[in-house]
Amino acid sequence: MKVIICGAGQVGWQIAKHLSGERNDVTVVDSNPELVRRATDTLDVQGVAGFASYPDILDKAGARDADMVIAATHSDEVNMVTCQVAHSVFEVPRKIARLRAQSYLTAIYSDLYRRDHLPIDVVISPEREVADAALQRLAAPAAFDTETFLDGGAQLLGLSLDEDCPVVNTPLRQLSDLFSTLRAVVVGVRRDGTLFAPEPRDQLFVGDSCYVMVHSDDIPRTLEIFGKSARKQERVVIVGGGNVGLSVARELEAGERRVRAKMIERNRKCAEHAAEELERTIVLHGDGMDAALLSEAGVDRADAALCVTDDDKVNMLAAVRAKAAGCPMVIALINDPTLAALMDPLGIDAYINPRATTVSSILRHIRHGRVQAVYSIGDAEAEVIEAEVMSTSPIAGSKLRDIDFPEGVLVGSLRKGDKVLRITGDLQVDEGDQIVIFALSKDVAEVERLLQVSIDFF
Repeated sequence: MKVIICGAGQVGWQIAKHLSGERNDVTVVDSNPELVRRATDTLDVQGVAGFASYPDILDKAGARDADMVIAATHSDEVNMVTCQVAHSVFEVPRKIARLRAQSYLTAIYSDLYRRDHLPIDVVISPEREVADAALQRLAAPAAFDTETFLDGGAQLLGLSLDEDCPVVNTPLRQLSDLFSTLRAVVVGVRRDGTLFAPEPRDQLFVGDSCYVMVHSDDIPRTLEIFGKSARKQERVVIVGGGNVGLSVARELEAGERRVRAKMIERNRKCAEHAAEELERTIVLHGDGMDAALLSEAGVDRADAALCVTDDDKVNMLAAVRAKAAGCPMVIALINDPTLAALMDPLGIDAYINPRATTVSSILRHIRHGRVQAVYSIGDAEAEVIEAEVMSTSPIAGSKLRDIDFPEGVLVGSLRKGDKVLRITGDLQVDEGDQIVIFALSKDVAEVERLLQVSIDFF
């Protein structure tokens, strides 16, 4: 498939890395020649320097026979015009745009992108994706990462193993024997900075970060087995009252659980706007790194602190201060992926990477065939793919133990009809089943072959 990616920043580069690694014909366009050069030097892609919204630039990038345009530049307007030109001039069949401004995303414009006036097939909002990720982190405070699959029937939990974890130094095959009814699979382990798909004989050690696919009903039991407590979130302090913080506060107010939230926002205008928009959330004007203001917000009595300003350093320092004040769970929004290594030393429990959430969202909309969801792990190190098994798939009609999966691939969950089943070697995969697979990035193409999802791209 031929894809033009407009914007060679962090998001565009990651999308290009994913798609080029799966042998797609990818061309990257950016007005910054250095970013284009970085992409062409490090990835198997072609590059064009210039403004993506210019017809001659899109033509040079191969828009006349392109299957898809992904507009992910830093400008909403450039992204929208790029999609318009791709549609009107080159008749590109599929167009995805990343839009940040809330004005473009409000309900009054909800039909705008479905008309020929502005033909965008999929709109991706980084702020909304980050807000959703933040809410998922709050819903699973014991996990450093989380994502739902199978319409909520299964959940991926990222769990760090501490010294008091009951299952350390235990081979994974013994876990299956000890907890024979547990519907949970350890699909990935990060050890000493390296992510791998474990084998049954592998043991788990203190300091490992594990990715566990769990049946939704077995989440409390799984957390207990891994030495984690399922804490209820009743009080939350939000540092940052911008689009992300405001979206999170709105969702908390609208939720079934009565979560009491307090917000700290440094910009007076933003603080006043948040106070007008929110009903039960108390909004404080001031610096989220101010220890006195954090104390006034009750961070020492809060169940979680969510730091989501537009400054990574503010988020990190505010999270550290909240932790030092006694808050048991602190989450920081981190745009710079190189800062992720500092999270553990600083005692920050979880972080949200907007790039990763946006990349995962875009991948969900561009995958082949019957793929329902894709979640990107780490720095594009692995993917968790949810797909429907097609009749043409080589795995249809086979038992899991008989399927020749690559070493970096594990099945995490499978649903037949409306039942999510426990993963065993005897479990047979049939046409129409919904399967969730963990795959290291080098093995994604083989997974797509096994699922026969490279026939139809959209």
